[in-house]
Amino acid sequence: MLMRSFFNKILHLVLKTIAVLFVASLLLVVAYRWINPPITPLMISRAFDGATINKSWQPLDQISSNLICASIASEDNNFLGHQGFDIGAIYDAIDEHNKGKRQRGASTISQQTAKNVFLWSGKSWFRKGLEVYFTFLIEHIWGKERIIEVYLNVIEMGNGVYGAEAAAQHYFGRSAAKLTQRQAALIVAAYPNPRQRDPAHPTQYLNKRATQIQRLMPLMGTIAFDDETIESAQQRYDKYFEKRKEKFKLSKDLK
Repeated sequence: MLMRSFFNKILHLVLKTIAVLFVASLLLVVAYRWINPPITPLMISRAFDGATINKSWQPLDQISSNLICASIASEDNNFLGHQGFDIGAIYDAIDEHNKGKRQRGASTISQQTAKNVFLWSGKSWFRKGLEVYFTFLIEHIWGKERIIEVYLNVIEMGNGVYGAEAAAQHYFGRSAAKLTQRQAALIVAAYPNPRQRDPAHPTQYLNKRATQIQRLMPLMGTIAFDDETIESAQQRYDKYFEKRKEKFKLSKDLK
């Protein structure tokens, strides 16, 4: 009887803790809908390793449309159309992996934002589960415009450099609002490894990648966050998704 009572107390404590964490996380996401995140777990982690924190928040209308377009072109073509997860891209990634091709990433800008703002670095199923949870929340509470604004203000763009304004000043001595198409493409080209790459002094690889991004940018069409544009993007994504699903199914049937 004592043992059963003990386990009931433990279970009650666990459930209470989960409920508190759930409410706290929900309130934090709601708060960040209007309050700019002052710091992220990655910034704290880098600071413990001795890196500085160079950041300066800018509202989205003070960030060059070139950088917005370059980020979407490079990182998440379907950003405006999906609901946080690009299932079509995941199908493609699985298909290419099964064919022994180079593995491509399928993480969306929404997922990257959730990971940067709320979670620690590292890979585990538990952290991935939390990423899915926070991605779902920000998609439905923040919306696309706020997600891209937060993304472009918190992501790592260099050693101790976070966000568009700090990167623009650090690499090119100008504000984020004044970035040219080439400068924006160079900054984005360095995203996968920003502490090892310098957009101001690009290598041959970085120049090549920036050129690829510039070629993709005109294909993005209108990038806006009004209801009509979002709805149109969602309709295009639905068609894209159906095609990718059929292609994936056909690929599996041919095995």
